Amino acid sequence: MTELRFPKGFVWGAATASYQIEGAWQADGKGESIWDRFTHTPGKIQDGSTGDVACDHYYRTVSDVALMAGLGLDAYRFSIGWPRILPQGRGPVNQKGLDFYSRLVDELLAAGITPYATLYHWDLPQALQDAGGWPSRATAEAFVEYADVVSRALGDRVQHWMTINEPWCVAFLSHQIGEHAPGWHDWPAAIAASHHVLLAHGLAVPVLRQNSAGAEVGIVLNFTWADAASNSAADLDAARWADGYNNRWFVDAVYGRGYPADMVADFAAAGHLPQGMVMVQPGDMKAIAVPTDFLGVNYYTRTIVRSAAPGNAPQTLFANPNPTEMGWELYPEGLYKLLARLYFDYAIPKLYVTENGASYSDAPDAGGRVQDARRIAYLRTHLAACHRALQAGVPLQGYFQWSLLDNFE
Repeated sequence: MTELRFPKGFVWGAATASYQIEGAWQADGKGESIWDRFTHTPGKIQDGSTGDVACDHYYRTVSDVALMAGLGLDAYRFSIGWPRILPQGRGPVNQKGLDFYSRLVDELLAAGITPYATLYHWDLPQALQDAGGWPSRATAEAFVEYADVVSRALGDRVQHWMTINEPWCVAFLSHQIGEHAPGWHDWPAAIAASHHVLLAHGLAVPVLRQNSAGAEVGIVLNFTWADAASNSAADLDAARWADGYNNRWFVDAVYGRGYPADMVADFAAAGHLPQGMVMVQPGDMKAIAVPTDFLGVNYYTRTIVRSAAPGNAPQTLFANPNPTEMGWELYPEGLYKLLARLYFDYAIPKLYVTENGASYSDAPDAGGRVQDARRIAYLRTHLAACHRALQAGVPLQGYFQWSLLDNFE
């Protein structure tokens, strides 16, 4: 096997999300989140499970950090639970919630592990949801207040901040597809949410810089590489749309290009836009395109796009026949192509792979050990894709595996 060496200083880490690992859902003054409400609603989760306990990380912080140290992690990417800090989304601060994250940061630093903090990984306070949620501009304004509280408390020790995790999931998966909390099926609400979550990012960046001197600040976007099933005009157009919907809608806005004109036209033609995009106020797009230090890239798989247009019956590409437990194709080539595209098309100064990994439920062998051969193979091929991107000149600074723990997901 060829040995691939990564540059000195390349960051090796793992990532988690607050709701998916912490548990302690009503402990020490924490408020209700939209995921608390969603998972406690009958019929929303197939097996009725919740994150009430999850990995019990809230009470196992010390031993969990010891696990990280035993793995030799350089860094740990975790998210902060907004309702644990501001139970009502705004207003009174829950000091016990802040203290929990302060202890976590101190424990990490004592173990020689660099904290990478994400302010929002999907667990919106239910009180803000009741007031309109992400389709409402007020939620973006509330996020800035939350960012200020957290960065004032932790900014002396946390030097790597990520504002929002996966705006596509916050907007479309949650408000249009309805698979994530709050479980809506509303196109205009999803597009309004997409704008306000990006606006929240843009407005929070200067606050983080002010409260955490010298820190690097960025956002985390999830990407799905889109390939047309054939070279037919219909399939190529369908792939263009899929790329715009999953990728360009967010990355174009963050890097100063505004919302893609082709997608605005397509959404308008389909009647998806909220009141003709009046949600975009003067100065919004400039705020969203605030300069950042890095982009976090979450990548798992690609989609092969075939148009359902009448008469479109071309030869079709087929995905890898051995998908992950999530049903996702193994396509490491997509990670290489994505990293190269982001750097060479958008001139992003620094990139991190902030999530990448595979789900397999391989059981322990007779000796009680999970051999985990499929996950190891997944990681080998995707790390080789990262190395190839580095060789091509992409300024990739680190890699965080999803996930540190077998979580609620």
